[in-house]
Amino acid sequence: MTDTPRTTEDEELDEMDMEAQRHGVDDRDMQVEVFDAVRGQSRFPVQPVRLTAEDTFSFNCHKGVSCWNKCCHGADITLTPYCILRLSKRLGLKAAEFLLRYTVPDVHDKADMPVAKLKMGGDDGRGACPFNTADGCSVYEDRPATCRYYPLGMVSMKMKDMEGKEDFFFLVKEDHCQGHCETKTQNVGQYRAEQDVADYERVSRGWIDILMKMASWKVLGGPMGKAPTMQVKKMFFMATTDVDGFRRFVLESKFLDAYDVAPEAVEIIKADDEALLLLGYDWLKNILFNEPTIQLKEQVLQQAIAKARSDMGAA
Repeated sequence: MTDTPRTTEDEELDEMDMEAQRHGVDDRDMQVEVFDAVRGQSRFPVQPVRLTAEDTFSFNCHKGVSCWNKCCHGADITLTPYCILRLSKRLGLKAAEFLLRYTVPDVHDKADMPVAKLKMGGDDGRGACPFNTADGCSVYEDRPATCRYYPLGMVSMKMKDMEGKEDFFFLVKEDHCQGHCETKTQNVGQYRAEQDVADYERVSRGWIDILMKMASWKVLGGPMGKAPTMQVKKMFFMATTDVDGFRRFVLESKFLDAYDVAPEAVEIIKADDEALLLLGYDWLKNILFNEPTIQLKEQVLQQAIAKARSDMGAA
C-alpha cells in the first residue's frame, strides 16, 4: 500500500489492465518465445538500393511460376492494426478471437513493444500460412500488408531536423522466388496501386509512428528517460490489436470523463473501427510521449496542475 496520490493516468492504466485480463493477456503473454521461422527463414536478401515511386523493376506472381506458394510457408508477417481489422472482419471473428486462433505474440525488436505475427503451420512454425490453398490465398482481397508489398519493402524514417518522415522502398530477392524472372515490368508507384496498399498505409501510419519513436527512445533510455512498463505494453497491445476491447475501455471507463472528445466523435467511434484505431494512436502518443494529440478536459487539467503544485510544495 502506498500513500502516493493516484493520477488519471494511473486509473486509466488500471482499467486497461483489467480489460486486458478479460482476454487472458497477462505478463506471460509478453514474455514470448518465437519460432525461428516466424522471424524469417531467409537471410533478408535486400537489394541495397533505395527505390522511389518512379523506379521500375521486373516481377510477376501467378499460378504458373515454379515457386507458386513457396513464399506462403514459414513467412515472417507482422500484422498491422489494419491487417487485423480486415482479416477478423473477413473471417467473421472478433479481433480477440482472431488473435487467439491465427497469431503468435512477438516483440518488435527495435521498439521493444508487443506486436502480433501471423501463425504459420507445423510444430516448428515452418509450415503453410493458415490461409494458403493450392489455388493461392483464400483471403486474397484482405491479405496482410506484408503480402501486398512483396517483393517490395518500405522503410519510413525521420532524420534529425526533418519536418516530416521520408518513405523509401527496396527490393527483396529470395533465392526461391522466380517472380523476378518474369517479363512484367512496373514502377514502384504502379505496383503499390495495383496491390491496393493505400488504406493499409493510411490507417496504420500512426502505429508505425509510435514504433519509430519508441525505437528512438529506446536508444535514449525510454520515454521521459525510462523504459515502458509491462502495464503500458499491455495498453499498447490492446489499443492496436483489439478494437472491441479498446471500445469498451473508451465507452465504459472514465476515459470520456477525462478527455475532451467531441460528442459527434463519440458517436462515430461507436461504430467506426478505423476511427477508433486513430483515436487509439492519439491517446497512446499522449500517454507515451506527452504529445498534444488528445486534450484532457479543462477541469481534469486544472486538477492535475493543482496536484503537481501541491507535490512540489507550491501554494
